[in-house]
Amino acid sequence: MRWRCGQYEFLFPRPALVMGIVNVTPDSFSDGGQFRETEAAVRHGEQLVAEGADLLDIGGESTRPASAPVAEADELARVLPVIERLVARVKVPLSIDTMKPGVARAALAAGASLVNDVAANRKSSAIWEVVAASGAGYVAMHMQGTPQTMQLAPHYTDVVGEVREFFADQLRCLNEAGIDSEQVVLDPGIGFGKALPHNLDLLTRLAELGSLARPLLLGVSRKSFIGKLLGLELSDRVAAGIACSVWAASAGVQIFRTHDVASTVQGLRMLEALAQHQPKTV
Repeated sequence: MRWRCGQYEFLFPRPALVMGIVNVTPDSFSDGGQFRETEAAVRHGEQLVAEGADLLDIGGESTRPASAPVAEADELARVLPVIERLVARVKVPLSIDTMKPGVARAALAAGASLVNDVAANRKSSAIWEVVAASGAGYVAMHMQGTPQTMQLAPHYTDVVGEVREFFADQLRCLNEAGIDSEQVVLDPGIGFGKALPHNLDLLTRLAELGSLARPLLLGVSRKSFIGKLLGLELSDRVAAGIACSVWAASAGVQIFRTHDVASTVQGLRMLEALAQHQPKTV
């Protein structure tokens, strides 16, 4: 299976990819404001690459539950200087985490290779046309509702079946918009329009999403479902998130979006080493 993001290409099966998070925002749920200044965000991105990140995901608008939308001009002012500097300093694909076609277009022109779209459930094709014209990679994430409404009353009859159906429909729409399936990665959207049981259903049935022959991306890093399940504050959720990532990798997930790059890399590499080990027979 091949995944193309602009000038970059990944062939699967291969060691799992780790996507480091660079939030250039004042209000993201985990590290809002910590890397709001351009140079702080750039240094953070460089550090994540040094820790083993294979990609960097740069976002200028929080998508936490009930977050307020950000004006396009403000989002551009946050992310473009970071992308422009990181393109010259790191040799990994840069992803723009955005819902806006204008931001996606500008970020790709500045050197990003991938659009991470949490609003892939929209009906408009504008952002898809940007991706098709650029040849960039595209992450299609499942979300019920919008960041402002998604956690009000999420409801599913069969969350895994409905997410799988959404992905199949998305691939048809993306192909019609001129995006080759080889550009697409699928993200089930843990925590986006899902209650705790929905998140657990998705995590325990991830293998059922592999039938569409596209790489799967998972983002569980520090998320609230871990806190609800285990009674953990945000700063104490790292180990549980890594456990989820290792579990997901064993179920076939290939890409992991995380704040905690070094620990996630260690967990995934250990899993892969054990899976490849051939014990001696007596």
